[in-house]
Amino acid sequence: MKTTEGNNGATMTITANDVKNLIKKKDDIEEQIKAYYDVLDDQGVGEEGSLVDAEGFPRSDVNLYQIRTARHNISCLQNDHKAIMVDIEDALHKLHAREKSKHEQDECQQAEAMEQVGPRPSPFARVDGVTQGSPACRAGIRVGDEVIEFGSVNTGNFQNLANIASVVQHSEGGVRLSFFQTPLRVSVIRDDKPTQMSLTPQKWSGRGLLGCNIVPIPSGDS
Repeated sequence: MKTTEGNNGATMTITANDVKNLIKKKDDIEEQIKAYYDVLDDQGVGEEGSLVDAEGFPRSDVNLYQIRTARHNISCLQNDHKAIMVDIEDALHKLHAREKSKHEQDECQQAEAMEQVGPRPSPFARVDGVTQGSPACRAGIRVGDEVIEFGSVNTGNFQNLANIASVVQHSEGGVRLSFFQTPLRVSVIRDDKPTQMSLTPQKWSGRGLLGCNIVPIPSGDS
């Protein structure tokens, strides 16, 4: 965790490595719990099996100390597991909020820079369909947006839609901690103004990885 100075003194900033370290601790705890369960299975008593015989005397056919130790450690580790899951969830929320804020700031700065630079590049494609709830919809892409940049594809190097498809396939977000990946930067012309968004291609309930339809704009039509 990084320490930063704020108006109220030092504050802790969650990083991606912090989350990964927490997940490693969780995995280690789960491995320890499994090992203790293996001990109980070897003894043939499980977590709830009786440790006394039919006459009420301690069983002589099992290692009582080993069983009691394993059961006690499982109980303690399960509490540790619950606590670290809370820590992981909190860290993920904080990291996601920080990354989202950073992306929004970057987009605003980039949009301002685009307005200040020279001639605007001509759009090479147009969005003519966006499915509700899709990655494209969540990114803020709208029908009618005219694309001037899609990841590494821009007006200068665009040849056909296969260029965009290639970028999408290579940028598919993973299921686990997918927000660690850098989203694609998508720049469009909307209402005659440049707009930038961050889009992470990923599997969802619908078809494809985007949930939008993009068509090329013939040269001279933009």
